[in-house]
Amino acid sequence: MPKRILSGTVTSDANAQTVTVSVERRFTHPVLKKTIRKSKKYRAHDANETFKVGDSVRIQECAPVSKNKRWEVIAE
Repeated sequence: MPKRILSGTVTSDANAQTVTVSVERRFTHPVLKKTIRKSKKYRAHDANETFKVGDSVRIQECAPVSKNKRWEVIAE
């Protein structure tokens, strides 16, 4: 099964080797027919600590690195 790849923005880099990435998705509401924006935060592994707040990154699924980290940052 292929690994999912999402793109988002780094919102936090306070922890060691970890970045928090906010991924936004847009969809049309089924009844109101209005475009809705929903966002979700993912904790991703950043081994070299190269990404800072505001950077646009892509993250990919991986094996669990810690309790909350199931994603890794793909270098862009």
